[in-house]
Amino acid sequence: MLKESIAIALRALLANKLRSILTMLGIIIGVGAVISMVSIGMGVREKVQSSIASLGSNMLIVSPGAASSQGVRSASGSSITLSLEDAEYIKKMVQGIDYVAPAVSKQYQIIAGNQNWTTTVYGITPEYMAIKSLTVGSGSFVSQQDINSRNRVAVLGATVAENLFGEMNPTGQNIRINNTPYQIIGILDSKGQSTMGQDQDDIILVPLTTAQERLLGITYLNSISIQVTKLEGMDQAQEQITSLLRQRHKISGTKEDDFTVRNLTSIMTMMTETTGTITLFLGCIGAISLLVGGIGIMNIMMVSVTERTREIGIRKALGATYRDIMLQFLIESVVIGVLGGIFGIALGVSAAFAILTFGSLQTVLSALSILVPFGVSVAVGLFFGIYPARKAALLDPIEALRYE
Repeated sequence: MLKESIAIALRALLANKLRSILTMLGIIIGVGAVISMVSIGMGVREKVQSSIASLGSNMLIVSPGAASSQGVRSASGSSITLSLEDAEYIKKMVQGIDYVAPAVSKQYQIIAGNQNWTTTVYGITPEYMAIKSLTVGSGSFVSQQDINSRNRVAVLGATVAENLFGEMNPTGQNIRINNTPYQIIGILDSKGQSTMGQDQDDIILVPLTTAQERLLGITYLNSISIQVTKLEGMDQAQEQITSLLRQRHKISGTKEDDFTVRNLTSIMTMMTETTGTITLFLGCIGAISLLVGGIGIMNIMMVSVTERTREIGIRKALGATYRDIMLQFLIESVVIGVLGGIFGIALGVSAAFAILTFGSLQTVLSALSILVPFGVSVAVGLFFGIYPARKAALLDPIEALRYE
């Protein structure tokens, strides 16, 4: 009976090809819109997560400043309240942390032969490599010996290396920073752009002591990056660091901190929730087309019931039951939903690949983002087919046979 009902449904659809295609169009557009929009939302979320993750996992960043002065809050990093001793004290006293990486930075014009490039020079320690998830593509990284001896050595980001030396491997070559020669000991692998569009490869890394004493002539730090062992210990570590620094800086009572502790995991969670909301919003916009398509199915099925009133009367006269008539028309509406869903999947997947290939947005397709819209299209066909099917099933056979 089910196979026969499906065959009848397909014959009815093929008998009115143009009308069937127009009926399915709403479902096709709806499913395609949901798949493509959700893929864009998931692409944005993945890009945000990867960009934040590239800054380091389970990271806390301590910056000097952000203290109020006469009601005005200064920018984070604008003060000179952090020292190397603070970083060493945090590493010694705070439990549940893997790495502590103090750093300083400043922009310089770098000269190599007849080429020059303006970039940010960071003074760092060996722990910086692990905490920032850096990998060296050629040469070596800054060592503890370089820190102790204040060596004039430098590790170049991929962008700096390309702009100063082109395709040549510059390891072992010299560059001039602030008119002082530095030997290149390594080239970093590319990390790409951050969430904010900043080129993470446009950097030069030198030993922290070299940057402080030979380049900048300072004793304070611009930041301290801290990697916590476990994600669950982030909040506890943040509280301990805040308490220790307040104690070391002799900040008591209600006095405001002269430093800022930022939790990158909290930022990632917030950004993930935001992009998740955007994805849901985009999906809901596409789902409106599915609703419109469902109304179109109900409309065309009502027309079909009117056109086939005599057929319904004959079927009932020959013994077709209420259930048989309901099943026939429900299967017709479900077939429209299934076919519309299949063509919609093709449209949505094609649109997602087109956006990824020719557009500037990243798209991510998943089985869930495809199967859910398809399932909804089938459910829409079923739901909006109930009323026309019930109307057909309740027709009086005598009146139906008289219908002209």
